[in-house]
Amino acid sequence: MTGAVEPLVTVLLDPDWASGSLVDDVRRGLGAQPRRLPPKWLYDDVGAGLFDEITRLPEYYPTEAERAILHEHAADIAAACDASTLVELGSGTSDKTRTLLDALRSPERPTGPLRRFVPVDVSDATLRDAAAMLSERYPGLAVEAVVGDFTLHLGQLPRGDRRMVAFLGSTIGNFYVEERRAFLGALADSLEQGEWLLLGTDLLKEEGRILAAYDDEAGVTERFIRNCLTVVNRELGADFDPGAFSYVPLWDRRMERVDMRLRAEEPQVVSVPGADTSVELMTGEEIRVEISTKFRPEGIRAELAEAGFEVTGSWTDRAGDFALTLARRG
Repeated sequence: MTGAVEPLVTVLLDPDWASGSLVDDVRRGLGAQPRRLPPKWLYDDVGAGLFDEITRLPEYYPTEAERAILHEHAADIAAACDASTLVELGSGTSDKTRTLLDALRSPERPTGPLRRFVPVDVSDATLRDAAAMLSERYPGLAVEAVVGDFTLHLGQLPRGDRRMVAFLGSTIGNFYVEERRAFLGALADSLEQGEWLLLGTDLLKEEGRILAAYDDEAGVTERFIRNCLTVVNRELGADFDPGAFSYVPLWDRRMERVDMRLRAEEPQVVSVPGADTSVELMTGEEIRVEISTKFRPEGIRAELAEAGFEVTGSWTDRAGDFALTLARRG
C-alpha cells in the first residue's frame, strides 16, 4: 500500500472576503423589506460550536437520519456511480463523509477505488486539519482541499477524472426558491456530461415534529440564530442588543419550510459603523435569518431535472425522514 500523500490546499478566497462580504450583506439585507441576514454569518467559532450541539439534540433528527443512510447504503451509492473524484461542498470536518469515502475507496467497487477527494469550505483552519487527517486515514488518496465559497467558486473547482459532488446535510434547503434554482443551474453548468451529484434533503413530515427540531427545549437553536447579531456587533462595530429580540420559528405551509426570525421587542435604531449604515426597527419588526425547506421526492426530481440532472437513485433512512439522491449531469 502506498503511503500518505501530502494534501494540497488551494485558497480561492480573498483575505478580505469575509469583511467585505459581511458589509455587502448587511447593507443589502438590513436595508431591504423584509429585512434579512444570510445564514452564513451564523457560523463563527461560537456559532459552529452551537450548531454542532444542535446536531446532537434529541429533537434534531436530520444529522443522524443522513448518517444512518450513509451507514446502510454507502456501498450502494458507490456501486451506482463511476466517479473517481469526490468533491464535497461545505465539507467542514468531513465527519459523515468518511463513511462514503470508505465505500468509494473499496477495492471491490466495480469501477475501482476513488482516486481523489476535494473538500471545499470557507474555514481555512478547519479544512487544513481535516485534509491532514484524511491524508493519514486514506493512504494513496489525493486530497486537494479548496478554501472557497461554493456559491462563488463552482467554476474553479479541480477538474479531471469523473467527479461526484456531494452536497449533504440538506444545506440546499437553506436557499430560497430562486437561489436554489440558480445554484443548481450553476452547479450543473460546472459539471461535465456524465458527472454526478449526491444531494441530501430533509423530507416533508408532520409539522409539529419539524418545528420542534428548530425550537428545542434547551434553547440551543435560539442562541445559534441570535448569534448572528453578535457577529455583526463584533465585526462591524454595530450596537445590536441581542436581548431586545425574541426568536420566532415559523412553519410556512405554502412554501413548506421553517422560517427562523428575530423579532424586535421594542423600537430601536441600530448603528452599524463598519457598514456605514443604520437600521431603524419598529416593535414587532423581524429579521429573517435562516430558512429550512422540506422536500417531497417528486419535487426533488423536478428541481434537478430543471437544472439538467437525471436522477438515477434515491435512498432514505428507515423512518423516511431524510433522502440522499444520486443524479447525473445530462
